[in-house]
Amino acid sequence: MQTASTNSFERLCNKSIRGISLLLNIPRSTVSGNMTKWKQLGTIATQPQSVRIHKMAERGQLMLKRTVHRSCQLHAESIAKDIQISCGLQISTTVRRELHGMDFHGQAAATKPHITKCNAKHWIQWRKAHRH
Repeated sequence: MQTASTNSFERLCNKSIRGISLLLNIPRSTVSGNMTKWKQLGTIATQPQSVRIHKMAERGQLMLKRTVHRSCQLHAESIAKDIQISCGLQISTTVRRELHGMDFHGQAAATKPHITKCNAKHWIQWRKAHRH
């Protein structure tokens, strides 16, 4: 006894790309791409993407983390110079990328006016006077 999947597979075995696409009601390019993928890789499953190679080794990453913890107000350029002097690594834009990878998203704090009780009182009076 044959199952439904074997019957449908046998129907597709001797068909052309056009015949398979008409039979399954899918585009020819999809059929052709899947057939090529099957011939090259033996599967039509999605393959993992290539991973970017890190310029900075684990030792450099630890040094970067230590530098940022020591003084968190440094610019990326000064951190890069510090690591270049101490470690001998030639890095520039890598610092920001590595810091973002370590969940360091440094931003300068927004400047806020100092609000005293007197300023708050004047502000409330001004708001009440200029209400629409």
